[in-house]
Amino acid sequence: MGDTIRVLIADDEAVLRSALADLVASDDGFELVGAARDADEAIAMAEATKPDVALIDVRMPGGGGLRVAEELRERVPSARVIAHTAVDDRTTVVRMLRGGAVGYLVKGTPPAEIIGAIRGASRGQPTVSSDVMSALVKDLAAQLEREEISTSMQRERTQLITRAIEGEGRSMAFQPIVELEHETLVGLEALARFDREPGWPVSRWFAEAAEAGLGLALELACVRDALDRLTSLPANVYLSINTSHRTAGSPGLLGPLERVDASRVVVEITEHEQVEDYDVLTLALGHIRERGARIAIDDAGAGFASLRHLLLIDPEIIKLDVSLTRNIDTDVRKRALAAALTSFADEMGKDVVAEGIETPAERETLRDLGVRFGQGFFLGRPTSLEEAVGSP
Repeated sequence: MGDTIRVLIADDEAVLRSALADLVASDDGFELVGAARDADEAIAMAEATKPDVALIDVRMPGGGGLRVAEELRERVPSARVIAHTAVDDRTTVVRMLRGGAVGYLVKGTPPAEIIGAIRGASRGQPTVSSDVMSALVKDLAAQLEREEISTSMQRERTQLITRAIEGEGRSMAFQPIVELEHETLVGLEALARFDREPGWPVSRWFAEAAEAGLGLALELACVRDALDRLTSLPANVYLSINTSHRTAGSPGLLGPLERVDASRVVVEITEHEQVEDYDVLTLALGHIRERGARIAIDDAGAGFASLRHLLLIDPEIIKLDVSLTRNIDTDVRKRALAAALTSFADEMGKDVVAEGIETPAERETLRDLGVRFGQGFFLGRPTSLEEAVGSP
């Protein structure tokens, strides 16, 4: 670059283009090398003249200033681009600066400031109009404040979940699983409860824990709580524990199972998310079965619990989802699907447990379809272990 700064002007407004050209030409330190009317002409002129600085309108035909800035960055990397436009919203400013512009001037900027910006750009100095800079600073401050709030909330969430993992505000409830013909108790499903602020539902506790990278730790803590109560169950009653497929596939589950009579334990795998690798999961389930525990697929008939999933997991127990059980006595489609799943289970030598039974009619319909076992508010609500063992 010599002592004279070579300047290219590009603007689709003839009056403004002429005014800018006159401004550049009036300064002895500048040389006007071209005045383009659109993006195509600006790119062609820049390639031919190799300007030091290109003062480019953002909104002009042929792709606008963003296209010019991006292409000059590749074709004429020595050219410094200044965006010159009436558009001063943050998105446009950021796009131009990311596109390669070193400056951003709003139309109406005083001539002296434009001259100063061209001189600064030729030396590689960034220039942004004061009003645009003020808006950017305010926006950045607001963004930093949002990030600080978000970070603080994440920290509080992590601390909250960590305390729950350590046992604070965490307890277990137990819901009866009964044989439908005689309503005799055959099992209890252990359900985590969290009695503390912010009053999230149980599902959210586990979702928040997973997002914080603490999902496995929280699930295993609840599993240990449940298994600690196994010896308090009648000898002919099994204990069902809930895990995600990730926890079921974790070696961390094997330790707690080794410390109890796992033949009295059923590991329920919830199916609200897709299994990424069945080979890994089925291998892990094999280790669980080696300890003597059985596997149940929770929420069959909903979510990702497809027949393919049933075949790959090959559970000993299939649990019909509450969405399938509810109003099954009046919905022929639900009865047809439940009958198909029950027939499949019977053919494969598996037990079926219907979840969410809330009325006598639902119980009778399921029993008529061949479903042997069930649970739900009609049969027994989640409660303390002592009360659950005393129900049906």
